[in-house]
Amino acid sequence: MDSPDGHIIVTEHLSKIYQLEKQEVRALVDVSFRVAPKEFMAIMGPSGSGKSTLMNLLGCLDTPSEGQYFLKGKLVSAMTENELAHIRNRDIGFVFQVFNLLPRATAFRNVELPLIYKGTPKKEREEMVRVALAEVEMGNRMSHRPAELSGGERQRVAIARALVNEPSLILADEPTGNLDSKTGQEIMNLFRKLNNQGHTIIIVSHDRDVAGQTQRIIFLRDGRIEREERKDA
Repeated sequence: MDSPDGHIIVTEHLSKIYQLEKQEVRALVDVSFRVAPKEFMAIMGPSGSGKSTLMNLLGCLDTPSEGQYFLKGKLVSAMTENELAHIRNRDIGFVFQVFNLLPRATAFRNVELPLIYKGTPKKEREEMVRVALAEVEMGNRMSHRPAELSGGERQRVAIARALVNEPSLILADEPTGNLDSKTGQEIMNLFRKLNNQGHTIIIVSHDRDVAGQTQRIIFLRDGRIEREERKDA
């Protein structure tokens, strides 16, 4: 189920404070926004603006110091570490700049791993892996290891891994950062296709050209939302 108001994400006055020796660092300050199901949006800002901190909170990798975060109507900001791990495995698909693939495992095995952790039966998970790899046009490369794939192909495998659990939300952190511009555009085209198929996608990027291809951009500065931009679908 979604939030009572229909949003998949609701953040209310999120703040994150780090204590470094005797100094208090406010990485996020009073951040409130909502994300509708099937939305394709970006979070932008200069280095130190709070982008990574916000992504860690949205991905249930960290908890806020203040404020509330609802995902699909559940107050995840108040959950225990075990509960957050369950949410991460079931509801969130992560895509990283550095791909984070196991070098000795095939593309098939890399995509299969989240399903193994989840306890999905072998026959069912093998079919789910084939579907996910086909969705990113990597069905004919499933037996290749990362070293045998191009950067763009590795990122496609990473996206298939994010998709395989059929998550509620895909979080992509600088997903084109390690790719040349042509390959990066192919990955953005893939994200747009996945969004058109109904996936909710949030991209964290410092690249205006990348962020400009989404429906909405939230700009962060000094841990606060500076402004938002929307464009008609």
